Amino acid sequence: MRIADLFRRRSTPSGQDIAEQRLRLVLAHDRANISPGMLQILKDEIIAVISKHLDVDADKVEVNFAEDQHETRLMADIPLQSTRNRSKN
Repeated sequence: MRIADLFRRRSTPSGQDIAEQRLRLVLAHDRANISPGMLQILKDEIIAVISKHLDVDADKVEVNFAEDQHETRLMADIPLQSTRNRSKN
């Protein structure tokens, strides 16, 4: 790999990248024992809770699993539209 390749971002992932990403997701689902339906429920509930305090771009929220040798993590990428000025109760 050339050094210039490290700084260049692909505009679209290759078929191999997509297949690898899907396989990782399937393996993480199996290990965490969470169905895709449950993942969607978690995503919806996370959006609902955070939306009480911040303007969330719900269409762009991504919830996935990340895994290393020791643990599986639920990762949420939640883009914000703007912060709300709400007083604390």
